[in-house]
Amino acid sequence: MEVRIKPNPKLNQLVRTSSVDWAPLDEPGVTGVYVKVLRYDEAAGRSPTILLKFDPGASYPGHVHPGGEEIYVLEGDIRLGKDRLSAGDYLYTAPGNIHAVHSDGGCIVLVSVPQAVDILVPKSKQAAGAQGAE
Repeated sequence: MEVRIKPNPKLNQLVRTSSVDWAPLDEPGVTGVYVKVLRYDEAAGRSPTILLKFDPGASYPGHVHPGGEEIYVLEGDIRLGKDRLSAGDYLYTAPGNIHAVHSDGGCIVLVSVPQAVDILVPKSKQAAGAQGAE
């Protein structure tokens, strides 16, 4: 039995990145990191495929990847946990793994994150938050 798949070109998403401006990544405590959305998932209400640009010295806090992550470095250098990557390097982070991110010289990376990350809150901030809630 032959199965025929009917394509739906209306679901395709084309982005001409040269005509999209970098936007600051709007997350608490994050500065010097910018984003260009490549694919938006209506059902999930988020962008699982993005370009990120880190200014020299910029960081992203420690976080968990419930659905894993793929990163390909287009320009510059980036450190994800113990892994140091430069242009042309690829890293797959398996679901449930944790790392913080830092770029010494700045970089542009292609990122695929199928599920939103969970930012880790340092224990000192957790304790301060619990005291303030009393």
